[in-house]
Amino acid sequence: MVTLRAPTLEGSRGAARGDPGDSLSAGGDGVESGVLTARALRFLDWGPLDLSVAGGECVGLCGASGCGKSLLLRALVDLDPHTGEVALGGRRSADLPAEVWRRRVGMLPAESRWWRDRVGEHFPVRWEGAGAMLEALGLPAGEVLGWEVRRLSAGERQRLALARLLARGPEVLLLDEPTANLDPESGRLVEAVVERYRERQRAAVVWVSHDPAQLRRVAARVLRMADKQLREEG
Repeated sequence: MVTLRAPTLEGSRGAARGDPGDSLSAGGDGVESGVLTARALRFLDWGPLDLSVAGGECVGLCGASGCGKSLLLRALVDLDPHTGEVALGGRRSADLPAEVWRRRVGMLPAESRWWRDRVGEHFPVRWEGAGAMLEALGLPAGEVLGWEVRRLSAGERQRLALARLLARGPEVLLLDEPTANLDPESGRLVEAVVERYRERQRAAVVWVSHDPAQLRRVAARVLRMADKQLREEG
């Protein structure tokens, strides 16, 4: 563990620039994918926290409600003020423009945001494999992009928010309870889609869940957040 110290808070670059789902197109900065690392990470009065997630690895994150799991994800994606160092493939977030970092590191928040009337207006114009992904998530590929957002159920919004994130090709997935609003069958579909994406893209994944059985299925190892620190589960 890094020695405790009290650094001056650094503001996140563009912490109020909008939802992380806005800017997750595939990275074009020529940097190779790699390990997501956080060193001596502090936000509010949490930390210092250390974290390392390899490309192609899924790490589960659990803990009581309000323990800071979502805040950790927001610090990793550089939406909230924090100190310490976060890097991907050796490139520090502080050395990249915020929009570039968020193209590489994508967050799926627990509650997705929708800012246009129709579903399809939130997706890339050219989206290779759209039909297959939507069908894999249990959604009618030939119809759903034409639906009005206001008619979506909570579960449909959650699955479409995941599809929107994956369509933009991030190298890291930060998933905040991605199946919380889903029935068991739809939840298993989400697990399978994320697993295929992780394996094919060698993406690093941090998966927040309150379901121990789910974390045993999806994660290679599980971290518990408690007392404002991270501890690996046995």
